[in-house]
Amino acid sequence: MEYTTLGSTGTTVSRICLGCMSFGTKEWRGWVLEEEEAMPLIERAIDLGINFFDTANMYGWGESERILGKALEGRREESVVASKVYFRMRDDDPNSQGLSRKSIEQELEASLDRLGMDTLDLYQIHRWDGDTPAEETMRTLDDTVRRGQTRYLGASSMWAYQFARMLRISDVQGLERFVTMQPHYNLCYRERERDLLPMCEEEGIGVIPWSPLARGYLTRPHEEFDSSDRPESDTWLQENPYHVGAGREINERVQQLAEDKGVTMAQISLAWLLHKDFITAPIVGTTSVEHLEDAVEALEISMSDSDMEYLEEPYEPVEAARW
Repeated sequence: MEYTTLGSTGTTVSRICLGCMSFGTKEWRGWVLEEEEAMPLIERAIDLGINFFDTANMYGWGESERILGKALEGRREESVVASKVYFRMRDDDPNSQGLSRKSIEQELEASLDRLGMDTLDLYQIHRWDGDTPAEETMRTLDDTVRRGQTRYLGASSMWAYQFARMLRISDVQGLERFVTMQPHYNLCYRERERDLLPMCEEEGIGVIPWSPLARGYLTRPHEEFDSSDRPESDTWLQENPYHVGAGREINERVQQLAEDKGVTMAQISLAWLLHKDFITAPIVGTTSVEHLEDAVEALEISMSDSDMEYLEEPYEPVEAARW
């Protein structure tokens, strides 16, 4: 395993972050691993040197946090745990969503309880909340750090002007700043290179991209992906297809480079990200120990400048995805 610092902080994290959306209850999503299946995968991640885990209160309606907390029992201090807040947790409680003071404070308490922790290493806002003043959100998040409930703050999936506004509020009011950004970023979707990612690099903000494998599109030839049940079962993918623009040619180039190097397409796709200086750690979600091991092995793949250019050259601008 390789390690780096979490943005401009001094906290050390593994270059692979284990995404925990795939742990929970099948009542939430049919493909997730329940506790008995999830535990061996988390154990293997720890054996491989992964110390960075990303979850959210809405994953499995909180069950992902509970499973992760149980798996890390007795080795909490060796781990860096991130969770998120924003999405609605209870149908009968309109304040169980959003980024108001009430929502953040009550949902953070619930997350800490499920995780079995007194302090969360990284607390992230899952989305932008247009119904709550950004000043209220930033003051509330600052209070969570001052109370010792969180160590660092992070953001995810918003426009660059929104992120810049929240950073300015922190600077002007002397509040705790975001130290990480979690954007949608992979070889087939690079629109954030135009604004958000350069801003993160300049501000010293760690980048921990989600969907680094484009929801599986970059893990197998596009013909196999298109004939699978994934495009039909994934509503998000239907609204944000990766084959648009130069997606198919990029997929084919990933396949060709993987064959040349004797590795998998997923490993090439991750290696591309890992060779970006501004990337802290891609968030890798999986339901397979084998795929987890493959992801860690991607750290050993050397990518030349010409390899990087070969993968990047076909890219065409696409319509910006909502997230």
